Amino acid sequence: MVGLPYDCLSNPLGAVRFAFDKALSSSDSAAALDGKDFGAADLFLRFLDNGGLLKVPLLNSKTIKWLQPNTLVRFRGMIQDMLGNEFYVGAYKDRDVWRTNKYADVSQSPMGSPSNSQIWERRLIYCTPVPGQNDWTEPSASCIHLETLGKEKRQRDEDAVMEDLSSQTEGFPCPKRMREGDTATPSSTIHGVPAEGISSMAMVPSDVDKENLSCLVKIYDSPESDLKLNDVFEFVGILTFDQDISMEKDNKDDPENTICEDLLVDLLPSKVPRIHCLVHRKLAQSDFLPGPVTLEPKPHLVKPIREALLGHLTTLLGNDGVAAQYMLLHLLSRVHARIDTVAVGKLALNLTSLTNESISVFKNRILCILKTLLPFTHDVPLTVELLNAGPLAPRKDYDSNRLLSGPLQLAEGSHLTIDETQLKAGSLDSTGIDNTRVLKSLLEWQKVDYDFTYYKVEMPADVQLLILSEGKSNILPADIVLPFCPSSVDSLGTPNAESLAAWRWYLATMRSLTHSIEPDMQKVLEDDLVAARQTDRSLGTQDFSRLLTMGRLLSISFGETCLSMEHWQMVKELERLRRERLQGRI
Repeated sequence: MVGLPYDCLSNPLGAVRFAFDKALSSSDSAAALDGKDFGAADLFLRFLDNGGLLKVPLLNSKTIKWLQPNTLVRFRGMIQDMLGNEFYVGAYKDRDVWRTNKYADVSQSPMGSPSNSQIWERRLIYCTPVPGQNDWTEPSASCIHLETLGKEKRQRDEDAVMEDLSSQTEGFPCPKRMREGDTATPSSTIHGVPAEGISSMAMVPSDVDKENLSCLVKIYDSPESDLKLNDVFEFVGILTFDQDISMEKDNKDDPENTICEDLLVDLLPSKVPRIHCLVHRKLAQSDFLPGPVTLEPKPHLVKPIREALLGHLTTLLGNDGVAAQYMLLHLLSRVHARIDTVAVGKLALNLTSLTNESISVFKNRILCILKTLLPFTHDVPLTVELLNAGPLAPRKDYDSNRLLSGPLQLAEGSHLTIDETQLKAGSLDSTGIDNTRVLKSLLEWQKVDYDFTYYKVEMPADVQLLILSEGKSNILPADIVLPFCPSSVDSLGTPNAESLAAWRWYLATMRSLTHSIEPDMQKVLEDDLVAARQTDRSLGTQDFSRLLTMGRLLSISFGETCLSMEHWQMVKELERLRRERLQGRI
């Protein structure tokens, strides 16, 4: 059996060239391709679907030192900034042969006259590791044998490495050879500045070995609607990276040295890797579960997992069973629809009656279990100093033309715990007042106003908010206000790996279930809500919406996709117990 004429993993540019030549053979010239996909993406999709994805090394701060330029990698991250479009020489004629620069930063050889080249377009996005991502979600790097690669690297000197790379890329020059006088030229510019020298936000790490390795991802042949700010994606593409590149030049007086010198700091290829994306997919919470998922979300399989998790939460919360029930519903909540300005499905929880003694014990317990169970978690000790310190929402920096991130630029499905017990009396300045407004908007409407100086842009969010406070929070009016009543502080056993895996799967899977209400149950709900309104005239639309949300969450907590009479009765009983606690406690 004859093997493939290319290697997608170690020589992806060869595979791209193969697809380009094949497409060109059925066209008169590269102009007919017009920058559109010429079959390379499909070629890599077939490779990945046939088990190739597990062979593609994961790019992160631990593996970057072992990965070779111009090889296939995958990167998981959040879209932190959209950097606009980039024009580049996508195809050019080398004597009588058309060649392509697609999925590459540099051309293979001198590109000659403009009449023999084609200008194409690609998008640039700046991606960071998902904020608050917990260690247990990291995919296994089994495809990268770090120890073996380390030994191999130590056994080869730099010249041997470069020669090896040269043979892998079959004519695509490595950065070192370019510095030594190679004739290859940059293939792309933005506003006349080489793409390798574009500035980025000030948060880019100066050391690639730090935890927050970011990437500049170049997107081809994908509608703009496919990728949105704050979405979490996995990108599979060709790595362009060289830690040896320096900003220094031999001739300090060269006028070229003065061109956008300030812009050559943050996005140097030696600091921020580039990925020329071939395939991408949006990730859900279930994609961050370690290991394959073999369990089906059937009610009879879900119930014992629910009982075990609820029992652990009850012990963790000092045997406060009501708080554990509400905590479970809170952890399953998500924004599943938007009607006008209302974010349907959110269930922010405010645990009150927390004293200095109880917060010192139970806060750490709560934060620990959240970090153990959820992919993305954040903890904010709310103080006057924090509110006044700087903007919590992202803002546009027009000097660098970049979006500067803020603590509230969060990925979908993130959990945010706000400790209000540390908030003391003090004066808020204009920044602090604006931050309280931003926090309130996130809690009530699941929106964050991004500051573009001359105007605000409302960005939708889907963040679970848990507020810990002594009394009812005046800054953050939660959907559920529940006085916390622990009766003991029992020692917590460490859940085994099997239980943790089951609980993580349960939370990620149940919250994604669809849910409906049958016509007969709709009549029951209407009658009950009318009766409740007659008994208590203070009940309004928000209260009814909260009850319906709780009904949905209670149903899916059992793996059910339709609200039953039993679960509706459980919702009403939970609310009765909560109202009893509220009397005289707030």
